[in-house]
Amino acid sequence: MTKLMNCLSIIVVLLTTAAGAQEWKLVWSDEFQLAGAPDPNKWDYEQGYIRNKELQFYTKARPENARVEDGCLVIETRKDGFEGHPITSASLHTRWKASWCYGRIEVRAKLPTGKGMWPAIWMLGVNREIGWPACGEIDIMENVGFDPLKIHANVHTKAYNHVLGTNKGNRIEVTDPSQNFHVYAIEWFEDHIDFFVDKTKYFTFVNERTGNDVWPFDKPHYLILNAAYGGSWGGAQGTDDGILPQKYFVDYVRVYQSK
Repeated sequence: MTKLMNCLSIIVVLLTTAAGAQEWKLVWSDEFQLAGAPDPNKWDYEQGYIRNKELQFYTKARPENARVEDGCLVIETRKDGFEGHPITSASLHTRWKASWCYGRIEVRAKLPTGKGMWPAIWMLGVNREIGWPACGEIDIMENVGFDPLKIHANVHTKAYNHVLGTNKGNRIEVTDPSQNFHVYAIEWFEDHIDFFVDKTKYFTFVNERTGNDVWPFDKPHYLILNAAYGGSWGGAQGTDDGILPQKYFVDYVRVYQSK
């Protein structure tokens, strides 16, 4: 309750950016205070085997894989054979519930770890009809279990993406993210996006002003929280299902926009 009251009482915050003091207003948040299922007014689920040759089956509204307890969202990756699927996990998103264009998006989280794990905090453009990567992708945080202390930021567009080998990004080493909560954030403006872990900015993607192929980030994007297992990156050095179950703890999600 204290966390919720602190959040509600601090509606406007001052944060330091490269341009100086930036004033932000809180416009959307989930503090995960109510135990049980994630708030259906804020979150929906992906279901199935979705992408990247990952080994987990994403379940929908299954408490064993996604629930709120002790003031955190818990996304649990399990080896449980649910409905014939050896590995299960969850991917929650705000598509059709909420999306944003510009602002500060921050998530305080403690990550799962171990060979095969691939947790992420990321955004996709709402206009999925034009396809990926033209719709735009902002990877606020990615981590792979075979390199557990590194946090990665990446941007994918039609011009810059991993399929072409041109994606833009950077990485930073942090104090063990599986044992410590960190704040993963972006500050998104019309001309650039800054990426942070806690108060450290470690990557900036700049609008080249050459059109949508480089900058699809003048349109709304929605947020995704997921814990993948295996796949093209998470499983690049193999997997070890002996590490399971693994829990991904999300303390809060907060979205601010400029006053």
